[in-house]
Amino acid sequence: MSPELKSLYREHLAVLADRADAALARGELDHLVIPAGVLKYQLFDDRDYPFAVNPQFKAWLPVTQAPGSWLVYTPGHKPRLIFLQPRDYWHVVPEAPSGYWVEHFDIDIIRTPAEATALLPNSNARCAVLGDADSAIWPMVPNNPAPVIQYLEFHRAYKTAYEIEMMREATRMAVRAHRAAERAFRAGSSEFGIHLSYCQAARQDVVDLPYRNIVALNEHAAVLHYTGLDTLPPKPSRSFLIDAGASFNGYASDITRTYAMEEGPFADLIQAMDQVQRSLCGKVRAGTDYRALHLDAHLAIAQVLRDFDLIHVDPEVAVETGVSNAFFPHGLGHGIGLQVHDVAGFAESDQGGTRARPEGHPYLRLTRDLAPGMVVTIEPGLYFIDMLLEELKDRGLGPSVNWDTVAAFRPYGGIRIEDDVVCTDNDPLNLTRTVWEAQ
Repeated sequence: MSPELKSLYREHLAVLADRADAALARGELDHLVIPAGVLKYQLFDDRDYPFAVNPQFKAWLPVTQAPGSWLVYTPGHKPRLIFLQPRDYWHVVPEAPSGYWVEHFDIDIIRTPAEATALLPNSNARCAVLGDADSAIWPMVPNNPAPVIQYLEFHRAYKTAYEIEMMREATRMAVRAHRAAERAFRAGSSEFGIHLSYCQAARQDVVDLPYRNIVALNEHAAVLHYTGLDTLPPKPSRSFLIDAGASFNGYASDITRTYAMEEGPFADLIQAMDQVQRSLCGKVRAGTDYRALHLDAHLAIAQVLRDFDLIHVDPEVAVETGVSNAFFPHGLGHGIGLQVHDVAGFAESDQGGTRARPEGHPYLRLTRDLAPGMVVTIEPGLYFIDMLLEELKDRGLGPSVNWDTVAAFRPYGGIRIEDDVVCTDNDPLNLTRTVWEAQ
């Protein structure tokens, strides 16, 4: 492990300790106790669901597969890791902690979950225990005090240099896999086949990826969260939308690309949307209200709609009347980091409160002002969704749309292009494009 990464992690841990000190002081508490989480089982069955580690736990250390483990932080003391390494010959047992981060923790290895009780604080009374009820080992029942959660989640939006490096590595893995997926598409593969090509190139199984891959051919691209994965390719295969990421040490990347099989009007439409997306990425600047970026996206997409003769009205009219919403019905993007849709996207401050979405835009996931250290996705889209277009007719807005042009594009489904972008003190850092151009 490089000395630089060790230094970045040490600085990251110092930032987390400062945040924890402030959060505990606000809650008038003495200890931060974070369970990694436990395996959960399907109803009326003995099969467990894939383990999903508590994000509050993996913020501190790059351990994502240690159910039954705990982290305890007390201001002024080294953080303590209680690491469950069970005796088990049915399953793979987590390896003992090792690597660049272990020197920063006091580590206790336990063999059964119950052994954690003797190592945890005596009671909840002076503890912030962050987790869900299923993570409880008496007497550490999660209480999730609001002042602590609000403070930690609000400040989690500001990524440390270590976190940016983790996300950069997750991006490298995803870009490699995206290139493999495009090759599979152009070779005539099915959605399922493309998905398998992606997983193999990313070197991650479905349960390792940060979210389920969206692999959509032709009309399926009009379903925003399409995960059907047909096992036979359509004939013909016209278009391909893939929304897929990768995970590294608990951090996520989130990338979307759209392709046309052949040159022509849909390929030209993709290029126009790519220019819109690049322009919006360039506006990720400190002090910018993300809501304004979202509205800028609507105006820019409405101009594309007008340029391609998909609507008859001016872009400003399309946005004002809601015509643009039928073609671009989701939000421009969201925060990303330990979670694909990172927390506190609507937070007014670290003391709570919310910032409302713009009226008429119910699916925007981020309403905060951008600041250095924030990482956001920029993912404008343009789709041909029958249900939403029919609603325009019902509202008397049918004359705003050129239905013949819509019909010509409908078999291609739609377009979405997404990058992960870091807000800095100066020009934004586009993690996705930087890695893409380097590979």
